[in-house]
Amino acid sequence: MSRAAKFTLGVSVLGSALVIWGVHFMQQQERETMFQGVLRDDERRKEKRRQREEELQRSLQKREMYERVQTVSSRAPDTEGHS
Repeated sequence: MSRAAKFTLGVSVLGSALVIWGVHFMQQQERETMFQGVLRDDERRKEKRRQREEELQRSLQKREMYERVQTVSSRAPDTEGHS
């Protein structure tokens, strides 16, 4: 095998190895980025749930307070005669 052929083969093997390593590295980076997105989504979901639970508690407290102050009837008001 000539020196030029050996050189070409070596450069080709080295180039191929670098391309394979580069693709593997990029895949790892993308996988990590996607996983971080999942973690952010989980945190957003937890925060949203916490806010809804706080709002529910405030709503229940308001209802309790209003029921103490106002008379609450289980029957809906009569709407006959109103257009």
